[in-house]
Amino acid sequence: MQFFCSPLLGMLSDRVGRRPVILISNAVGVLDYAIMALAPNLWWLFAGRVLSGIATANMATASAYIADVTPAEKRASAFGLIGSAFGLGFVLGPAIGGLVGTINPRLTFWAAAAFALANTLYGIFVLPESLARERRTKRLEWKRANPIGSLRLLRSHHELWGLTWVNLITYIGHEVLPNVWVIYCIAAFGWSTGSIGLTLALVGTIAAINQATMVRPVVARLGERRTLLASLVVAALGLALMGVNNGFVFLLAAVIISLPMYEASSQALMTRHVKASEQGELQGALGSLRGLSMLIGPAIFTLAFAQFAGPWRGLGLIGAPWYLAATLYGVAFCVAWRITSRADDVVLPVEPIPPQYAES
Repeated sequence: MQFFCSPLLGMLSDRVGRRPVILISNAVGVLDYAIMALAPNLWWLFAGRVLSGIATANMATASAYIADVTPAEKRASAFGLIGSAFGLGFVLGPAIGGLVGTINPRLTFWAAAAFALANTLYGIFVLPESLARERRTKRLEWKRANPIGSLRLLRSHHELWGLTWVNLITYIGHEVLPNVWVIYCIAAFGWSTGSIGLTLALVGTIAAINQATMVRPVVARLGERRTLLASLVVAALGLALMGVNNGFVFLLAAVIISLPMYEASSQALMTRHVKASEQGELQGALGSLRGLSMLIGPAIFTLAFAQFAGPWRGLGLIGAPWYLAATLYGVAFCVAWRITSRADDVVLPVEPIPPQYAES
């Protein structure tokens, strides 16, 4: 659903503004969790997941909001803050869900609905509109408000298209973490679910602190391109170390993979190549790529794990999924190196941000 809906919500926000899209999609999120809390069977649970996919496609709009209110040179840091929020959610969400779920599993969904409702109310009373009427698109082009049509914008500029591939490859590589981490730790080290939860909390905490505090100074010192390249190298190194069948090395690697800032820097580079009225379309296209990666990544990494942890375990390559992900990041580095070093790339002039956000 994110694959199909991200371009639509992104372009819709270019037409009607960011605020209505964010508020309505958050309200749909409340409905989604309520349906799952009340679900009498699996089909109702699937229905809730469909609504969730539509609602969480609003990340494209949220990212476009950041591009609206942040000067180009500060966007990497702003996107880093979003990454930090995800890191905190990665730690707090499972912890809260685990505690509430011990009382009643359905209560977990009601708690999530309460958080979504609080988020919606916060948006209603606090969140201002970021896209002025004069900067909005005149009409919604339905032929571009879909995963295939969204490629038109991504292919409009050489560097933008190259960075599109960098993002898609890293999105797929990232899927090794949610799909293999738990089952790998059980199969390779015999860790308990509690111990595995602590490792996930470790990664989430370090990533949140890193994204919130280090993106701005690192980008200020290295620039967005070198930050992107260095982050891809660090990510590839960390993933390769995770494939070593050693618990201590795995924990060390878990710290290393918490450090890269490639997504914030690549997004910041991409926003420089589109107009203010196209930021939602750009983020929607990226959201569609994320959805596509969530279809591809789980299939290839779980298949690799199943083979090397099962029939082929005698080869001693139970860490094959991690090596595969590291290879993908190596490919992404090569693409990024080539595409961002072109001297003839022209960046569109940065349009002024709305006056109410000038200070921030």
